[in-house]
Amino acid sequence: MATQVVAPMVCQVKKVHVEVGAQVQENDTLVTIEAMKVEMPIPAPVAGTVVAIHCAEGDTVEAETVLIDLDE
Repeated sequence: MATQVVAPMVCQVKKVHVEVGAQVQENDTLVTIEAMKVEMPIPAPVAGTVVAIHCAEGDTVEAETVLIDLDE
């Protein structure tokens, strides 16, 4: 079952912490974003495998933009 991890707001992607194929646990940091001069980690909502990364460091993304796809 695939899970999409989305940006909670308009933000800039500061760091992508995972690669395609990586195994992650629930609450592992996938991406760090910056919004309103505050950096925030985006954690994995479930344990799984990273199957796609839809952002790169430096990207500015809109709210609800898919950042990462996880396969549980």
